[in-house]
Amino acid sequence: MSVQSATSKPMTVSAWRTPLVIIVCGCLIGALGFGPRAALGLFLTPMSSAYSWSRDVFALALAIQVLVWGTAQPFVGAIADRFGSLPVLSAGAVLYCAGLGVMAYSTTPAMLDFSAGVMTGLGIAGTSFTIVIAAFSKLMPPHLRSLAFGAGTAAGSFGQFLFSPLAVGFIDWFGWQLALVAFGIITLTMIPLAVAVRTPPMDMSAKPGAVSQQSLLQALAEAFGHRSYVLLVLGFFTCGFQLLFITVHLPSYLVDRGLSADAGAWAIGTIGLFNIIGSISAGWLGDRMPKRYLLSIIYLLRSLAVVVFISLPVSTASAIVFGGFMGLLWLSTVPPTSALVAIMFGTRWMATLFGFAFFSHQVGGFLGVWLGGILFTSTGSYNVVWWLSVALGVISAIINLPIIEKPVERAAMAPA
Repeated sequence: MSVQSATSKPMTVSAWRTPLVIIVCGCLIGALGFGPRAALGLFLTPMSSAYSWSRDVFALALAIQVLVWGTAQPFVGAIADRFGSLPVLSAGAVLYCAGLGVMAYSTTPAMLDFSAGVMTGLGIAGTSFTIVIAAFSKLMPPHLRSLAFGAGTAAGSFGQFLFSPLAVGFIDWFGWQLALVAFGIITLTMIPLAVAVRTPPMDMSAKPGAVSQQSLLQALAEAFGHRSYVLLVLGFFTCGFQLLFITVHLPSYLVDRGLSADAGAWAIGTIGLFNIIGSISAGWLGDRMPKRYLLSIIYLLRSLAVVVFISLPVSTASAIVFGGFMGLLWLSTVPPTSALVAIMFGTRWMATLFGFAFFSHQVGGFLGVWLGGILFTSTGSYNVVWWLSVALGVISAIINLPIIEKPVERAAMAPA
């Protein structure tokens, strides 16, 4: 069979790798890669209690993870664009497993920073939905790309929904250390799945003088000289700030309000469940309305949801309702953001350019996680960070409005 490549020429793949097989295996990778990471906030309380650490110790380790993940993502994406997705996904799964395994037996803050922060961050970068979405953009026919983007994003949320209660169960049954080891072993199953979404090394069929011969440096200069791409990257900062702060600190916030640890697990799980609907809907809506407007609406609604949640009395019911509403908006920014990158610059350097946008996302996530721990330790409250996330959401809603949704204009390349 053949599907459309970034240059709209047929890319021949094995007969068994139908679009359905590619989407299913890519979605499973998304679920397995995103699930354990999303559940790590549930280990904050038991691990901090075991070693008498304050919350800022665990928060710093996960903040380092977020920053390492984001910093590595453009480089990992460039490797995947150049050499194919299979080696990147496989190496990432091994690092992910090793990072969680070492984290389970990290007895000092420095060990935790290295295992949960550096090792796991690099592993997540290699197995992230950024790599899967870029593979979808190169393997799927153009008319199925938006749907594939939404499905791949939704799969990560299903992993969040699955692994959050699974983490609580594993911790209760085996203890938090063996729970982390078990999660690490599970991540290795991404390696055989990566075979289905492997992309060929770059330039296998490129012709000299073709537009597809654009170098990495040329692609980066073009993107960062393009106002709409810069605005998109800046807006994505807020997405990371909001998501990572809530993922890591919401369970502890609910415990502080007198709720059980199960309430946090179900709230995070509900976010993942409803994001399946939100991500697929965002992919569908992205084909039917301006993507910049869709992004603005998502950021604005997130801010409104936070204002309502922190202004009302907190209960298990309100936490789950908040999780459901935020879930609809959770990773729904990814399909329109990735689609805009593909529209503006094509798919040849998709993993790299989306990787830089994701770096901005992760810088925001680092600050959300780290400030959550620091400000809670100094003030005894998360209120400042909650209101900061509201303000950033409003700013991002405004930033996305001027984005121009059309391919970048390129001068015709001179003949060799």
